Amino acid sequence: MAPPAPSAGARLLLLRRLLSTATEAVAEAAAPTAAAAAPAAAAAKAGEKGGSRPLYRRLSALGGAVEGSVSRVLNKWVREGGTPRVDDLVKHVKELRKYKRHAHALELMDWMVNARGMHMSHTNHAIRLDLIYKVRGLEAAENYFASLPDPAKNHRTYGALLNCYCSAKMEEKAIDIYRKMDELGICSSRLPINNLMSLYMKLGRHGKVDSLFKEMKVKNVKPDNLTCCILMTSYASSNKIDAIEELLKEMVEKDVALGWSAYSTLASIYANAGLVEKAESALKKLEGLVGVDDGKQPFDFLMSLYASVGNLSEVNRVWDVIKAKFSKVTNTSYLGMLQALYKLNDIDRMKQIYVDWESNYENYDVRLTNMMIRGHLKLGMTDEAESLWEKAKEKGAEFDSKTCELFLDHYMGKGDMNLALNWVENMVKLPKKAGKLDLDKIHKFQKYFEEHKDADGAERFCNCLRMQGCIDGKAYESLLRTYLAADSSWLDWWCSSLCCYCKKQQGAMRFLQVQHYYRLLLEQESYYRAVSLSMSCGQCAIRLMP
Repeated sequence: MAPPAPSAGARLLLLRRLLSTATEAVAEAAAPTAAAAAPAAAAAKAGEKGGSRPLYRRLSALGGAVEGSVSRVLNKWVREGGTPRVDDLVKHVKELRKYKRHAHALELMDWMVNARGMHMSHTNHAIRLDLIYKVRGLEAAENYFASLPDPAKNHRTYGALLNCYCSAKMEEKAIDIYRKMDELGICSSRLPINNLMSLYMKLGRHGKVDSLFKEMKVKNVKPDNLTCCILMTSYASSNKIDAIEELLKEMVEKDVALGWSAYSTLASIYANAGLVEKAESALKKLEGLVGVDDGKQPFDFLMSLYASVGNLSEVNRVWDVIKAKFSKVTNTSYLGMLQALYKLNDIDRMKQIYVDWESNYENYDVRLTNMMIRGHLKLGMTDEAESLWEKAKEKGAEFDSKTCELFLDHYMGKGDMNLALNWVENMVKLPKKAGKLDLDKIHKFQKYFEEHKDADGAERFCNCLRMQGCIDGKAYESLLRTYLAADSSWLDWWCSSLCCYCKKQQGAMRFLQVQHYYRLLLEQESYYRAVSLSMSCGQCAIRLMP
């Protein structure tokens, strides 16, 4: 049986990437021809005087550095003799944006305006607006748009604002902007309609997607590759394979240039429908459309999709193409290969790829170690997974919340709650806050500690909940039941700790909670502690005493 194909969610992720690319492409249309034609490598070097390191390399090396770091790098570069030019800096903005470094890209644009007084073209206003939305939120983006001079409020900046509303799933505001653009006569391109189609895809309103396609025909707006991808994904949600194939014929008749991403979407749909031969045929077309400027992304999709139809030999072939075609294989491609092999349960090949990555990486990426841990745990190879992590730690690696979740879920699945608890404690100690435990996991831990009369484990778990900010009355009740079952000396601590919790509650709620725990203590004939609890809660005492 073939592994599962990429989900509808994965296809929507591709659509979002395509929409982002389309937005950037429209913005770039206004840029000087020479600048648009310059390769990315030249962008890192153009106008780079001062110091031995190109500016983009310095910016790239910042990684996840905090706000202010970009300005410091730029100021230092200028002091060393660097000459800032708008076109060169905007190329760096686009590169940072491409790699989701939105905060750094925005800081670079802010520096251009605030520190250097550089003029923003209408295109650059649109890019800046999009970055403001991603970094500072919708209200900040709206304020920026409102502050623009009237000439700058054109199809690019209106389109960027429309994209913000669509991303935020704000249908009413998106429609209002779309109508305003229509009134101004700046809605004749396909990008605004594609944006709205994408919005309705997110909202699950596929009828609206079809209606917009009909509107596109009425307005005589030619569809493009992205339009086709959105429509195919919409039809796939209702399993309309015939409609998808008719759509493709229509695109050919209208001479719409379909790119590799359209055939990636098509292959994913066929794979999900179990149409393996059609999926592989689409993948062959995909590979034939990959251009020299498309980079590694199409090949990453190829690996994933061939894995989805269970074709290991093609996965390995595509990997060999990547290794031969590109002088440097990125962490992302290594991760994609590991994910493909994980789908195919080929742990031995995963080990080979991981060893290759370890000997070649420039920047450690915990996602690859996590993928290997996941592969071992999936096959019940617990000792190997633990050993893998210990070796990574010896090299200075640090785990993240995903590492904790992998071991936590594994040990909970085996019923080893004590080892699982160790990973909960690791999770809450992370410098970057992890997501809170879901209720199902919390209840399983509480039930285990009560049934096994494990007061120490229950207390450790409550401390974790407290550190995550999700301690509540039910957690204290479970802890009390565990203490009572264990006849624990910790009950005195519990009474004082509960009192601190109850004092944070409002009057009536506070009394009801204390009364509830007071009765639980009486039921267990723990009279001394019942009186201790009632007295420690001050104003509740008189109402509780029999």
